Amino acid sequence: MRTEFSPEQLKDSKVAESEKILRKCVHCGFCTATCPTYVTLGNELDSPRGRIYLIKDMLENSRPADEKTVKHLDRCLSCLACTTTCPSGVDYMHLIDNARVYIEKTYDRPFADRFVRSLLANILPYPKRFRLALRFAQIGRPFAPLFKRVNALKPMGAMLELAPHSIPTDRSSALPGTRKVDGAKRARVAILSGCAQPVLNPAINAATMDLLNRFHVEVVIPEGEVCCGALTHHMGREEAALQSARQNVDVWTKQVDEGGLDAIIITASGCGTTIKDYGYMLADDKDYADKAKRVSELAKDITEFLVTLDLPEKTREKELIVTYHSACSMQHGQKITNAPKDLLRNAGFKVREPAESHLCCGSAGTYNILQSEIADKLKTRKVDNLERTKPHLIAAGNIGCITQIGSGTEIPIVHTIELLNWAYGGTKPKDVPAELS
Repeated sequence: MRTEFSPEQLKDSKVAESEKILRKCVHCGFCTATCPTYVTLGNELDSPRGRIYLIKDMLENSRPADEKTVKHLDRCLSCLACTTTCPSGVDYMHLIDNARVYIEKTYDRPFADRFVRSLLANILPYPKRFRLALRFAQIGRPFAPLFKRVNALKPMGAMLELAPHSIPTDRSSALPGTRKVDGAKRARVAILSGCAQPVLNPAINAATMDLLNRFHVEVVIPEGEVCCGALTHHMGREEAALQSARQNVDVWTKQVDEGGLDAIIITASGCGTTIKDYGYMLADDKDYADKAKRVSELAKDITEFLVTLDLPEKTREKELIVTYHSACSMQHGQKITNAPKDLLRNAGFKVREPAESHLCCGSAGTYNILQSEIADKLKTRKVDNLERTKPHLIAAGNIGCITQIGSGTEIPIVHTIELLNWAYGGTKPKDVPAELS
């Protein structure tokens, strides 16, 4: 793609970075076939190619973002299916990230939109606040349909509908400390506690630590960990995201320096994609560039790490069919496609895959709140494809997907690691019916 940025414009590192990305696009349109919003809405401006044109026009002319541009860029899920499809290697992830920061700086959103975004940014990354908010949401749930009738209040209605009917009380899996092993230590890892996941389903990290300990891996939950920054990052709130990244880099670097780490384990693939990008996000920060790069290199999805342990093959007396949902952040963001399925098969489960597995379920961080109508269409499509495989269970590696899909089907959906922990001697996941034991 031909660009016409001036030398003065290119002095801005974000603009210079965006210009390099734009020039790689050859307008081929392959991305449109795998873009969930284009497939759903059929509007060229709701495809990666269309959004690239909007970003190019906005940045080249150094003009503030306008309502039209914001509308179509806000509809992007950041699922990154386009990056998997693109034959030219367009780095769409960093292009849309840069555009969102630019929008945040130059566009005055309507009050209701600003309010909801501020609410999300100041509640979801903080477990205590999030837990309290969920308690209020349980009281407000009956009013969700009323909120959804008013366009400006639809996000509030979506939030109320997504809130769980019950909130787990066990917080032990997020408490700082070291889970030591009996006998010889095979490896030492840190684990990200996260922000939403320990509130919605603390059993995920509990199962992870149990399984790792069983295979002689020491697990550290460091003091001072915070949200990975993904939520604020995708909302264009750059400084808040970078501050979270810096704090986590400091926390994990201290562990590396004091006791050594073989990996930083992440059990929510959306967080993993962001943490693996810390080196890129902080590349211009001379105090953090090297440390952030080291953290990104240590970051591993739990399934990435487990395949290195060579777990023994297991068999099950009763056949259990598991349909695996590959989160976008897993298959497109981190390019992890086979490890989760191979681990499940090796553990004795019969694994199936749904049609259109490349398409997003509509969760995408806060997307199912801010763009609930599109998210609901994507959820329906995803659930239909999953249910057609007729599984006993659905497995996924991202808490957002688990929440989104779980709200649309009666088939139990559990985290991949919960099934693996169960297969290798751990407790049965609470969402697995007794008759499937």
